[in-house]
Amino acid sequence: MRQILLFSAAMLLCCCSTDGEARAQGDVGRTLVVYYSYTGNCRDIVTTLTSLIQADVLEIQPAEKGLKYEANGYALGTKLLDAINANPNDASSYPAIDPVAISLDGYENIIVVTPLWWSQMAAPMQTFLFQSASQMAGKHVGLIVSSHSSGISGVVSDARRLLPNATWMGEALWINAANHARRATLVSEWVKTLNFAEQQSTMDKMYITIDGATQSATLEDNAAARALVERLRQSPVTVTLNSSGGFEIWGALGFALPTSDQQMTTQPGDIVLYNGSNVCLFYGENSWSYTRLGRIEGLTESELRTFLKAGENGIGVTLSLNHLTAVGHPTSEGGQAVYDLGGRKMAEGAELQGIYIKNDKKVLL
Repeated sequence: MRQILLFSAAMLLCCCSTDGEARAQGDVGRTLVVYYSYTGNCRDIVTTLTSLIQADVLEIQPAEKGLKYEANGYALGTKLLDAINANPNDASSYPAIDPVAISLDGYENIIVVTPLWWSQMAAPMQTFLFQSASQMAGKHVGLIVSSHSSGISGVVSDARRLLPNATWMGEALWINAANHARRATLVSEWVKTLNFAEQQSTMDKMYITIDGATQSATLEDNAAARALVERLRQSPVTVTLNSSGGFEIWGALGFALPTSDQQMTTQPGDIVLYNGSNVCLFYGENSWSYTRLGRIEGLTESELRTFLKAGENGIGVTLSLNHLTAVGHPTSEGGQAVYDLGGRKMAEGAELQGIYIKNDKKVLL
């Protein structure tokens, strides 16, 4: 994946209420998971979390790469924390991070996943929260802290200092070396305790990726769209579509969805189901009997033609519920390329162990 992209929020699809009953789709607001990971433990936690809830993901990365914060008795890490502690209200006290080209305005809920550095919040995550405090005012915020063995009270204090106007959704979750292997159970139980902000709309989001470019689509509230969401919760779906009639690209999904066909005249941006198992993405108009699935938002007809590669055949289109920011969506390059969960392409022949992305799916290597 490449640089951070501006993207639309995805709503939380399924979470549990405090009494343990599953909340209905659309009952909670749009959610963003923000994380920084140095050793990979926080990335593992985020992977677990996003297998349980539907949320967008933003990775925070230091501007200066390759630093060894733990070297020489954690000298550099301690220096960064000392600088923050000396002048916590001065922006220059915080280490630089890569620019975050995303507005938090579209999110009701934000879950922060961060490592502990010597009883404090990791310095790069402190930078992000310091810079984003005004945007996060009034947001419902949750906190997950990863440490080796140290308690997390210092990190919680840092979070509350940096986000004085946030609405905390519940107690912070502590995942340490001793219980990291049990994180699926811990995260699942923790999510049930959170007081997510409610979202009035029953609509949902899907992401469409073509040749590395991604656009969001608002889904219909009908049986076909809900069935599609359930299928995409298992994994992204990649289909091959062809241009037809000078107004659409279309092709087989590879599975059937419930139909509620009605005669309509499509508009540029419409997404429909044809004959129960074919998806059509429109850059022009056509009158026929379809089942509505959703609509690509925010693009002009000209921009839609470019995005949908009007006039071309054999177009690879990936439908997904997650849009991992920090870098866009990796292309499969014939199914051979492998990416880590941060979107970085792995060197060919590298020894890999853990969860990676291949063929637009998460795989365990």
